[in-house]
Amino acid sequence: MPKYRSAIIGCGGRAYGHANAYQQVSRGELVACANRSDTARREKFAETFGITGYAGAEQMLHAEQPDLVHLVAMPDQWRELIPMVSELGVPACLVEKPIACSVEDWRFLCELEAQTNTKFGVGKQFRWHPGLVSCRETVEDGELGNIRFLDFSCGMNLAAQGTHIIDWVMSLNGDSPIVRVFGTASGVELFDSDYPAPDASSCQVLFENGVYGFWNTGWTSPRVMDDDTTYRHCRVAAYGESGHVLFEEFNGWQIVSTEKVENHQATPDECRQNNDLAQARLTEAMFDWIEDDTTPVETNLKLALHQFNAVLGIYLSAISHQPIDIPFNPPDDLDAQLREVLSRY
Repeated sequence: MPKYRSAIIGCGGRAYGHANAYQQVSRGELVACANRSDTARREKFAETFGITGYAGAEQMLHAEQPDLVHLVAMPDQWRELIPMVSELGVPACLVEKPIACSVEDWRFLCELEAQTNTKFGVGKQFRWHPGLVSCRETVEDGELGNIRFLDFSCGMNLAAQGTHIIDWVMSLNGDSPIVRVFGTASGVELFDSDYPAPDASSCQVLFENGVYGFWNTGWTSPRVMDDDTTYRHCRVAAYGESGHVLFEEFNGWQIVSTEKVENHQATPDECRQNNDLAQARLTEAMFDWIEDDTTPVETNLKLALHQFNAVLGIYLSAISHQPIDIPFNPPDDLDAQLREVLSRY
């Protein structure tokens, strides 16, 4: 029988990915959902998964007392919901990315992370994708020798996909912290979107272990397949002394090492199945953390805040035309400064 009770806040498209994963989760069951803004959406979601629907998240948390909450609302709603989950004493919460979109968000969550008893993970489930796992194991086994360079890019901007791919590449680099960024950005149109950030950015990254990388987002990033759909162009590659690994979310993966050569072309059905599998593995990792305080989920809030500090570093670098050491304390008006600078062009 399932050991843990789970609930979802938000019943949009991405919530279905979180819920479908429970077909492959052995230790938990999904019992409830909440969606305040759209009654029809909530009722459809509850009926689809045979769970109880609530008009309000707070009402649901009081009534159901879940062990794990999946927070799958839009970023502009998290500022209210994350502290509520913490204050109500929910043991664990998995929040969709990005966890922050501004300096104000970042400061607020840094303070919360330092004092909350809730175990917050971030929904960067691709760490558990079979293809990326195979690439990471190849690196960890030393088949590439020492890593020399990391290349990671996406077709959407820093807020929409940029924080996803920095997590992928850090997983290939032993989660060595970012210590310096030197970048630039362009375009202000997407500052007024659901994922506010510059339209495009390019950045050289230095990690603590001495490895360099190149982080490219938006319309300037390479197209990795014959498809004009913006979100399909996510890729990460690690180049070593004697080979490389390459993972592309919608395309497959490649491993060229001293031990093997592997080229895997993924079908659309396989992509969906692997995404659900990765989400299930992330959910199980959250249950591991509930059981043992010493095993935090790899995509924990503290790491996500470090990654977003690097995003803010790109913003300051784009303004100052200087490398920025990470971590750093950003000025409160950094977002406004960047928007003003980029609006001149």
